[in-house]
Amino acid sequence: MATLAELRQQFKAGKQTLIDDFLAARPTQAGAQTLLRRLARHVDDALRALWDGAGMPAGSCLAAVGGYGRGELFPHSDVDVLVLLPDGVEAHVPGPVKSAIEGFITACWDLGLEIGSSVRTLGECLSESQGDVTIQTALLEARALAGDAKLFKLMAKRFTQAMDAKAFFRAKTLESLQRHTKFDDTPYALEPNCKESPGGLRDLQMLIWIARAAGLGKTWKALAQRGLITAFESKQLQRNEGQLRLIRARLHAVAGRREDRLVFDLQTAVAQSFGFEGTGAQRASEVLMRRYYWAAKAVTQLHQILLLNLEEQINGSQQGLLRPIDGHPDFLDRGRMLEVASDDLYQRDPHAILRTFLIYQQTPGIKGLSARTLRALYNARGLMDAAWRRDPVNRATFMTMLREPEGQTHAFRLMNQTSVLGRYLWVFRAIVGQMQHDLFHVYTVDQHILMVLRNVRRFFVPEHAHEYPFCSQLAAQFDTPELLYIAALFHDVAKGRGGDHSELGATEVKRFCRQHGLNAEDTAMCVFLVEHHLTMSRVAQKEDLSDPDVIAAFAAKVGDVRRLTALYLLTVADIRGTSPKVWNAWKGKLLEDLYRITLRALGGAKINLDAEIEARKAEARQDLALHSQLPGTEEPLWKTLAISYFARHEGAELAWHARSLWRHVETQVPVVRARPSPIGEGLQVLVYAPDQQDLFARICGYFDGAGFSILDAKVHTTRKGYALDTFQVIRPEADVHHRDLVPLVEQKLSAALQTGGPLPEPRRGRLSRRVKSFPYTPRISLRPDERATAWLLTISTSDRAGLLYAIARVLARHGINLQLAKISTLGERVEDTFLLDGPALQQNKAQLQIESELLDAVSLPA
Repeated sequence: MATLAELRQQFKAGKQTLIDDFLAARPTQAGAQTLLRRLARHVDDALRALWDGAGMPAGSCLAAVGGYGRGELFPHSDVDVLVLLPDGVEAHVPGPVKSAIEGFITACWDLGLEIGSSVRTLGECLSESQGDVTIQTALLEARALAGDAKLFKLMAKRFTQAMDAKAFFRAKTLESLQRHTKFDDTPYALEPNCKESPGGLRDLQMLIWIARAAGLGKTWKALAQRGLITAFESKQLQRNEGQLRLIRARLHAVAGRREDRLVFDLQTAVAQSFGFEGTGAQRASEVLMRRYYWAAKAVTQLHQILLLNLEEQINGSQQGLLRPIDGHPDFLDRGRMLEVASDDLYQRDPHAILRTFLIYQQTPGIKGLSARTLRALYNARGLMDAAWRRDPVNRATFMTMLREPEGQTHAFRLMNQTSVLGRYLWVFRAIVGQMQHDLFHVYTVDQHILMVLRNVRRFFVPEHAHEYPFCSQLAAQFDTPELLYIAALFHDVAKGRGGDHSELGATEVKRFCRQHGLNAEDTAMCVFLVEHHLTMSRVAQKEDLSDPDVIAAFAAKVGDVRRLTALYLLTVADIRGTSPKVWNAWKGKLLEDLYRITLRALGGAKINLDAEIEARKAEARQDLALHSQLPGTEEPLWKTLAISYFARHEGAELAWHARSLWRHVETQVPVVRARPSPIGEGLQVLVYAPDQQDLFARICGYFDGAGFSILDAKVHTTRKGYALDTFQVIRPEADVHHRDLVPLVEQKLSAALQTGGPLPEPRRGRLSRRVKSFPYTPRISLRPDERATAWLLTISTSDRAGLLYAIARVLARHGINLQLAKISTLGERVEDTFLLDGPALQQNKAQLQIESELLDAVSLPA
């Protein structure tokens, strides 16, 4: 007999050969299935050899359980086994039996098997399975490997007799709901778990487990023969299960470890193992993920159909729950699920396809579609052709859905889940399951669009008015919400084509509006919103809102108050629909400020900067009086400041600065004051100190080292040569209480500014996996502003710790003065804008040197 070392070498070499052959071969579903079976047989042979040499007690047996029990094994999955002992054998008492079992399991590990083992007597196996659905599930697919076959057959027989199919169904469906919640109830996560996520392999395995427990079959073909699914659905389940198996097998093989998540780090490598190649408009990884999402979507649809049918079969018919729906003879209410009255409804009346979702939207109490309806829709996909899309009745129904007083969010999500939305809006179909590797969006394009639609819709729902009161107030006065819904559906619909998706989307929405009978004014509104859906965000976050020319140009582009309101609502909904990380109160304030200033300009109020500044000063004086400050408190500071200072700060900020600095106007010691930000989370920090070339860099260096992110910076130099800078900062940790950090920031930042010496190197924090996998090519633009009195520096790059400090060090090194910094963080990407001046910017050679150093500073480390 071979030694353990020899067995280990043989096992390792044999397994690697199987994996290498699989990777070298053309990626096919059959090839993946063959690999899984061969790997299982390879492990079978190794375990039998170890069992035979372990001296196990007579009458015991070894069984494969779990996924391994199915006779399938992914390259780096656990090998789950059960050591089954006859009743009366004491496995836990020191002696020959315990020694033999421990020796066998140790040998398994020594061989290189990722073993998951349990040791039970026959009685323990049956009694423990009764109270543990995990054990029940593992035993459902158990198969004998070695030892006493009679004992295994006896266990299998008694286990089957004791199975309570109803209880098992209930436990597995609850387990599934919990699992789906863990993965955000979506198959469209950007790093999905192809085993556990909704639409993954676990959803398919769960169906087979339930069917086996109820004695209804062990394969898709068997379930079709029982009438639980159609022959076509059986083929679709096999095909999509094969696709998911193939992706998971390649993922394991490429990763070289047990990895079921399609993480960013591996997506490109797995895609390349399929032979996918990137193009100018699409990465290779996006091709792979698109295939995955389409398979997961099909699994989600078929899973729902079969699960509802299994529930009816196991728990009894629900015919008694059928009720007619008033005014709709072709549809029934089956236990609050919408059901077609006949299987051939859509073949007889294709108009009923869209009408299904309108009825779902209009009928109170209906929570979803029944298995019969889902099946009928799945089988009606061939009817949804170009002629069906052009049908005037269908177009009228679609517009009715948009104009209904409620229900758009749920109806359109359900249309997307059932693939009807992409078949009606053919342009939408192209972005279903399309990833966005822009370090900004965390959803696929179709899911982002539906999230934006949901956000817009919530502005019109009184129950959600507390979330964004100003948006809800504006929405209540907007008389045609369907125009915003249309703009939401089309704003990103041209993503991934190459070119400007805003312009391409505007062309698509114009075509849609004409086809659906919208008048010229409403069509122009939709086209404007789609074409300019990024404009308001860009102006608010990148330009100086205290500049009358900026506001005048934006007001001219918007044209009227109705368009301004619509664009504001869509912009808020869009930013909120990209990622939970992207929206914050500071961005909300910038957008609201831009809206209000532009509203005044559109109302005919000429932007009078002098009048605006006097109003802010009056507000500040009133605030100072409320804080018991003497009249004239503000004068020592204010007489040293230029008009730009008053234009960029609100009255309350002017008062805070005056209260903090009136005694320190000519101090030689830096003054640092901090307070909880009046806008959302974080701190507002005031720094007043004699100006010096590297002051801004030192401030950024402190915030960087202390773990703060800078959201905004307003930088001023007084007539007496003092820097007066205001920062909005935040600590990203969820559990931080910013109020408690005020004394710390005031003390430590003041000390840091007095230390002197050379500037320390920027902190090199860990890069996120997403940034590592999809690095964003840095872009730098340095050009004169429109008045040619200052320079505008725009930097777009991947976000990382120490980034702003690295930029500030370069500017300090060249003696560049900073007038304004607008920091815009978009997920893992930043787009920062700086207003600069300095002699070095007047020389072409120096400009090139500055740009080159900035590129080096913001580029990711090699």
